[in-house]
Amino acid sequence: MNTGLTELGRFLRKLRIDRGELLRDMAKKLGVTVSFLSAVENGKRGMPSEWGNLLSNVYRLSPEQCGELDVAVAASEKGVALKFDGLSSTNRRLSAAFARKIRSFTQEEQKKLEEILL
Repeated sequence: MNTGLTELGRFLRKLRIDRGELLRDMAKKLGVTVSFLSAVENGKRGMPSEWGNLLSNVYRLSPEQCGELDVAVAASEKGVALKFDGLSSTNRRLSAAFARKIRSFTQEEQKKLEEILL
Protein backbone atom coordinates (compact mmCIF):
# COMPACT_ATOMS: atom_id res chain seq x y z
CA MET A 1 0.00 0.00 0.00
CA ASN A 2 1.46 3.36 -1.03
CA THR A 3 0.67 6.00 1.59
CA GLY A 4 2.13 8.85 -0.48
CA LEU A 5 4.27 9.85 2.49
CA THR A 6 7.87 10.90 2.13
CA GLU A 7 10.61 9.55 4.40
CA LEU A 8 10.05 12.68 6.47
CA GLY A 9 6.30 12.07 6.47
CA ARG A 10 6.81 8.53 7.75
CA PHE A 11 9.13 9.83 10.48
CA LEU A 12 6.62 12.49 11.56
CA ARG A 13 3.69 10.07 11.46
CA LYS A 14 5.57 7.49 13.56
CA LEU A 15 6.54 10.19 16.03
CA ARG A 16 2.90 11.27 16.35
CA ILE A 17 1.61 7.71 16.73
CA ASP A 18 4.27 6.88 19.30
CA ARG A 19 3.14 9.94 21.28
CA GLY A 20 -0.58 9.30 20.79
CA GLU A 21 -1.08 12.49 18.77
CA LEU A 22 -3.21 13.43 15.80
CA LEU A 23 -2.01 15.49 12.84
CA ARG A 24 -3.67 18.58 14.32
CA ASP A 25 -1.80 18.11 17.61
CA MET A 26 1.59 18.14 15.92
CA ALA A 27 0.58 21.01 13.65
CA LYS A 28 -0.37 23.07 16.69
CA LYS A 29 2.96 22.32 18.39
CA LEU A 30 4.83 23.33 15.21
CA GLY A 31 2.74 26.48 14.78
CA VAL A 32 1.37 25.57 11.35
CA THR A 33 -1.93 24.52 9.84
CA VAL A 34 -2.90 20.89 9.44
CA SER A 35 -2.86 21.36 5.66
CA PHE A 36 0.72 22.70 5.74
CA LEU A 37 1.95 19.79 7.86
CA SER A 38 0.15 17.35 5.57
CA ALA A 39 1.80 18.99 2.52
CA VAL A 40 5.24 18.58 4.15
CA GLU A 41 4.54 14.92 4.88
CA ASN A 42 3.46 14.30 1.31
CA GLY A 43 6.44 16.11 -0.23
CA LYS A 44 4.41 19.00 -1.61
CA ARG A 45 6.16 21.46 0.71
CA GLY A 46 9.67 21.45 2.11
CA MET A 47 10.27 21.22 5.82
CA PRO A 48 11.08 24.63 7.32
CA SER A 49 14.68 24.63 8.55
CA GLU A 50 13.69 25.62 12.09
CA TRP A 51 11.64 22.45 12.50
CA GLY A 52 14.76 20.36 13.16
CA ASN A 53 15.46 22.11 16.45
CA LEU A 54 11.78 22.60 17.20
CA LEU A 55 10.98 18.89 16.78
CA SER A 56 14.03 17.95 18.81
CA ASN A 57 13.04 20.22 21.69
CA VAL A 58 9.26 19.75 21.70
CA TYR A 59 9.46 15.97 21.38
CA ARG A 60 12.71 15.55 23.32
CA LEU A 61 14.25 13.47 20.54
CA SER A 62 17.15 11.21 21.38
CA PRO A 63 20.42 11.60 19.44
CA GLU A 64 19.41 8.51 17.44
CA GLN A 65 16.02 10.04 16.60
CA CYS A 66 17.73 13.30 15.58
CA GLY A 67 19.90 11.25 13.23
CA GLU A 68 16.82 9.51 11.83
CA LEU A 69 15.22 12.92 11.30
CA ASP A 70 18.31 14.15 9.41
CA VAL A 71 18.24 11.06 7.19
CA ALA A 72 14.48 11.45 6.57
CA VAL A 73 14.83 15.13 5.66
CA ALA A 74 17.71 14.45 3.27
CA ALA A 75 15.83 11.57 1.64
CA SER A 76 12.71 13.71 1.23
CA GLU A 77 14.34 16.81 -0.25
CA LYS A 78 13.84 17.27 -3.95
CA GLY A 79 17.01 17.25 -5.98
CA VAL A 80 18.96 15.25 -3.43
CA ALA A 81 19.60 11.57 -4.05
CA LEU A 82 21.61 9.78 -1.41
CA LYS A 83 22.33 6.07 -1.57
CA PHE A 84 22.57 4.66 1.95
CA ASP A 85 22.89 0.99 0.96
CA GLY A 86 25.68 -0.63 2.94
CA LEU A 87 26.38 2.40 5.14
CA SER A 88 26.38 2.19 8.91
CA SER A 89 23.77 4.21 10.78
CA THR A 90 26.52 6.66 11.81
CA ASN A 91 27.59 7.16 8.19
CA ARG A 92 23.94 7.56 7.08
CA ARG A 93 23.40 10.27 9.70
CA LEU A 94 26.67 11.98 8.78
CA SER A 95 25.84 11.90 5.06
CA ALA A 96 22.35 13.27 5.64
CA ALA A 97 23.56 16.04 7.95
CA PHE A 98 26.24 17.02 5.42
CA ALA A 99 23.70 17.15 2.58
CA ARG A 100 21.36 19.34 4.64
CA LYS A 101 24.02 21.78 5.83
CA ILE A 102 26.33 22.09 2.82
CA ARG A 103 24.80 25.39 1.68
CA SER A 104 25.52 27.04 5.02
CA PHE A 105 29.26 26.31 5.19
CA THR A 106 31.55 29.35 5.23
CA GLN A 107 34.39 29.58 2.72
CA GLU A 108 36.83 28.66 5.48
CA GLU A 109 34.79 25.56 6.37
CA GLN A 110 34.58 24.64 2.68
CA LYS A 111 38.39 24.85 2.39
CA LYS A 112 38.81 22.58 5.41
CA LEU A 113 36.37 20.08 3.94
CA GLU A 114 38.20 20.15 0.62
CA GLU A 115 41.45 19.35 2.42
CA ILE A 116 39.81 16.40 4.17
CA LEU A 117 37.83 15.03 1.24
CA LEU A 118 39.97 15.69 -1.83
